[in-house]
Amino acid sequence: MLTRPSAPTNPLERLTGAGLAWGEGAYAKWAASIGAIAFSLYILLTAATAWFMPDANWDMLPYLAIAEEGAYPDSQALHDYAYSTVRAGVSAGDYKTLTDDGGGFRSHMAQNAADFHSLLGMYRIKFLYAEILSSFSHVVAPVEAMRLVQVFSVLLFGAITLAWLRAEGALALAPVVGAILIMADFGDAARASTPDLLCSALFLGGVFAYARKREVATAVLLFLAFMARPDNIVFLAIFAVLLVAFREKAWGALAGFAASFVAYFAISHWAQHPGWWPHLWFSSIEQHYNMDGFEPPFSIAAYLKAFAASAVRAVTLNSWVGVSVLALAGWYGLERAGFRLDRRAGILLAALALGVLAKFTVFPIHDTRIYFPNLLPPFLLLAAPLMALWTAASQGGRRAALQVIPGDKS
Repeated sequence: MLTRPSAPTNPLERLTGAGLAWGEGAYAKWAASIGAIAFSLYILLTAATAWFMPDANWDMLPYLAIAEEGAYPDSQALHDYAYSTVRAGVSAGDYKTLTDDGGGFRSHMAQNAADFHSLLGMYRIKFLYAEILSSFSHVVAPVEAMRLVQVFSVLLFGAITLAWLRAEGALALAPVVGAILIMADFGDAARASTPDLLCSALFLGGVFAYARKREVATAVLLFLAFMARPDNIVFLAIFAVLLVAFREKAWGALAGFAASFVAYFAISHWAQHPGWWPHLWFSSIEQHYNMDGFEPPFSIAAYLKAFAASAVRAVTLNSWVGVSVLALAGWYGLERAGFRLDRRAGILLAALALGVLAKFTVFPIHDTRIYFPNLLPPFLLLAAPLMALWTAASQGGRRAALQVIPGDKS
């Protein structure tokens, strides 16, 4: 038998209880507005951090080089431009970190223009990012252009997220989404001068357009996300296969994949990309100082060693594995509770999950930024069933409260 709790006699307890009751009522009434405001403040804070506290990472150097490669056809002149530009745009301490690691890779590249130039094929393939940097660099200083791209990407990402939550009637969940972004190292992605967050924002827009059946927007945004980071071809291929296998009509996603598939080979040839295995060797096995003509023989032992090392680092040092597992657990829990995704959303969520696994298998590297585009969309897909569960639980709680039987006073 349920009994009513006795009324608190302590004035502090009564005051605390009244405050909690007021807060619960106020949040229940204004949950959507509070969620939207809180999330917007988080996005603005992250954008400010990206501008005022950027991360000076070594990849800035080759990205700045490919952005202005046409103006400096000589490798030494291009090398001098990239290093002098970064020196002018970062602190002396950060510049020393980027150029002096005690005779290692960074020290070598700071002194050897030919070897530095040989690496650019691995960066030149990020065609869209290089073109945007080149355009912005005509308006602001090149390093500031990188920060401007990051700020724009943060704001675009946040705006699309809010639009998705609003479309699902789930703005009350915006603070939860913000917490997921914190777990997924959104702040680190915002501060890093790389194309990763730009790609993620375009990718998020593409899958949102797919969820809303906006086929033209789906095709354009998914293709642009690919142009920012061509490794998204892995997800697009899996997505296309699932759509065909389940006979889901989504010509926008299929068109985006087809265009990306054709562009992949064209851009790889134009960019003089060294190829999958040399790039994997450089990133996950051993940094090679000169990539011109570098064609190490494929080794299954070396691949498995790189796979195992990256898997251990991913679990112990990065967050993408945990965030992915959390999304799958949420999907499973909601399915068991009877709140299922529709067919179209279920195919997308499966493609997102398989895309992460496939990308790691094809190119085992542990950094969260590589998988960040796939991390948030599953939670946004689960927003609608989660809100339905919330509503059902609230209604059930109210019904249960009406059925409470007072305790026996004898």
